[in-house]
Amino acid sequence: MTHPLTLFRYCPRCGSPRFEVHDFKSKRCRDCGFTYYHNAAAATVAVIFDREGRLLVCRRAADPARGTLDLPGGFVDAGESTEDGCRREVAEETGGRAVVERFLFSLPNTYLYSGFEVHTADNFFLCRLTASESLRPHDDAAELMWLPLVDVRPELFGLTSVRRGVERLLADVAAGRLKPAAADENDNPNP
Repeated sequence: MTHPLTLFRYCPRCGSPRFEVHDFKSKRCRDCGFTYYHNAAAATVAVIFDREGRLLVCRRAADPARGTLDLPGGFVDAGESTEDGCRREVAEETGGRAVVERFLFSLPNTYLYSGFEVHTADNFFLCRLTASESLRPHDDAAELMWLPLVDVRPELFGLTSVRRGVERLLADVAAGRLKPAAADENDNPNP
């Protein structure tokens, strides 16, 4: 794997070609002293169950991992909390409005985008949909489906962190550490 900093050859502040490795995660300009640190980007993953305990799953519309299964989510925008980013991503991908119930866990991921490896910290949140939502796939989602947990196969999820997260969710449900959230009485369980 190529380290992402190898793609940065010139100082973003002054344009100097003397932008050199400072340590494993940073480069420093020998001319102006600017130091750039390559940090993980924040991303969110929404875990949404319906009244029957089925999991809301998307089919990815674009690369990376086009055509594989996914959970709603994506990158957190600058100036946005992870909870706000999670709600926005659910709306963008499903048309639904989500309430973030609680943080579950986080996992590291590497997301290949435009030939560049973006390191992420994927934050998994237990969410529920608000009443009277009509779900349809939008944005990065080609298809939405509610899957009974017995039909959820982690190997069909294309992004490494989401696959590992689904494995963990299934193990937590099996061990009684996570109960599929009951949706509002008025929720529409069919996308």
